[in-house]
Amino acid sequence: MKPAAFAYYDPTTIDEALALLADLGDDAKILAGGQSLVPMMNFRLARPAHLIDVNRVEPLHYLRVDGGVLRIGAMSRQSHIERSLDVENGWPLLADAVRHIGHVQIRNRGTIGGSLAHADPAAELPATMLALDAEMVVRRKGGERTVAAGDFFESYYTTALAADEMLVEIRVPAAPARTGWGFQEVSRRHGDFALVGAAALLTVDAAGVITRARLTFNGAAPAPVRSTAAEALLVGNKEDEGLFRRAGERASEDLDPDDDIHATAEYRREVGAVMARRALMQAAERARG
Repeated sequence: MKPAAFAYYDPTTIDEALALLADLGDDAKILAGGQSLVPMMNFRLARPAHLIDVNRVEPLHYLRVDGGVLRIGAMSRQSHIERSLDVENGWPLLADAVRHIGHVQIRNRGTIGGSLAHADPAAELPATMLALDAEMVVRRKGGERTVAAGDFFESYYTTALAADEMLVEIRVPAAPARTGWGFQEVSRRHGDFALVGAAALLTVDAAGVITRARLTFNGAAPAPVRSTAAEALLVGNKEDEGLFRRAGERASEDLDPDDDIHATAEYRREVGAVMARRALMQAAERARG
């Protein structure tokens, strides 16, 4: 298949890209890494009349730590995150999650902002950013706003972005001391989309009591899921495999997965509980370390 005809634009500044979005409106699509959009266009599942390629917008290509906050330009490649020592040392959950994305060729081209704006419910990055309490900086011609990850992802391939807005930066706060992380997912083959996955963060005190918890899921609902009920079950208790099993079972009640040709909703819910338990055990072990 070949894509339907479209007009192509190649801006080199953020202002130029935003002006195009303001003028072209709903008929325009941003092209970042293209790892999701281009195949959809080839199958004519997406038919934008205008394609705005932001690969040459250099101000969107950066990764830096500023006052304990990781600031990621929307055009940062996934492989850049994967190889960054700053991310590995300060935000290891993000580094771990990125390594589960597709294959190395996809990560070399795919962007952080592109994956988040595309909002595939099976994608690793939306659930990870939800666990990390990240903020999305979105800009339109003449204005800018910040959206919490919990408010950014709305449903299948749907975010809080308006037609004339572009995601320009992701801000990820540092986790407290003595925080461990875990990321687990199951897929049919290595590199396939996740059937279901879980991301966990646990902060523990010197006695091993959990003082803070985050537990999120991908592939388990129309948008990434955060189980605040399971987190409440964890906080105030000592780390224990039985506790983690109960938390996983409680979290599975918050999931709203689909049936499809790859797995049933019942399977995804049951496996989600297992992935949660494993991710929590992983996080607890790392928090102790």
